[in-house]
Amino acid sequence: MKHPFLLPSILLLALCLRASTPSGLGVMPEIINVSAYDPKEKQRAGASYSEHNVSALRENGARALIARAGKGGDLDEKCRNFLSSADRVGMLPGIYYRLQTQVDAAKQADQFVARAQALARSRDWNAPALLLCGDFDAKSRLSDILRFMDRIESRTGVVPVAYLENSAHLKTLLNGADQAAKARLRRMPYWLALYSNTHVSGPRELLNQYGVWSNWTMWQYGGVDWERGRSQPKVYSSGAYRFPRYFGNIDRPLERNVFNGSPASLQTFWQRHGLKLN
Repeated sequence: MKHPFLLPSILLLALCLRASTPSGLGVMPEIINVSAYDPKEKQRAGASYSEHNVSALRENGARALIARAGKGGDLDEKCRNFLSSADRVGMLPGIYYRLQTQVDAAKQADQFVARAQALARSRDWNAPALLLCGDFDAKSRLSDILRFMDRIESRTGVVPVAYLENSAHLKTLLNGADQAAKARLRRMPYWLALYSNTHVSGPRELLNQYGVWSNWTMWQYGGVDWERGRSQPKVYSSGAYRFPRYFGNIDRPLERNVFNGSPASLQTFWQRHGLKLN
């Protein structure tokens, strides 16, 4: 389905992309990730959004939106509305599940797959696929990461994306894995989290610290910290990588990412690692 309002926005999108992507990365597609905590509170003048209307994100250049589907056995109540809103304005939809150590990994994978399948049936989608991602926190066990991946693939035929927190435990765990485990991990595209320049000079250094992947696929360069009950944008800005504190003219903090490739390769990637919708 074509979206007529996008046509007069081409110049705006180009300007926003140039403004938000640092010269060290060129112009890479922007992706927003959200959860039930979004939107955060307004912090400045500008455009807003909600789970029912994300057109301002698209107008500022975002090509995709990844919503949290669940966490440790609990489902995220805003997920469906965020995805429907994204699909209406031509953004690619995706979901992630935050794995927790206190719940069996296979059980969490089953809940994630059930949510993905229910979402796929919930509407007539414009997008071709729903990206599937696992969010592995700082305490994750290697066996749980692999079981989560295997369970999703066995039930859907899709190898999910791996989002890893930037933690000493995960670096030691994955770097010390045997070659067979590393080969299995490499089947999942690496979504790196790096929105502070503390102790890491850029995505390549972080990639080397894990000792698994030869390259990264998505980079979460913008995160959000909570200080005294208020959200604070935390955005990577060091050396060649100078991301702005806010996304375009959006009036509040966002969790933001870039895709390591062209818009065309983003479409291919989404279909390869997503549940088919059409």
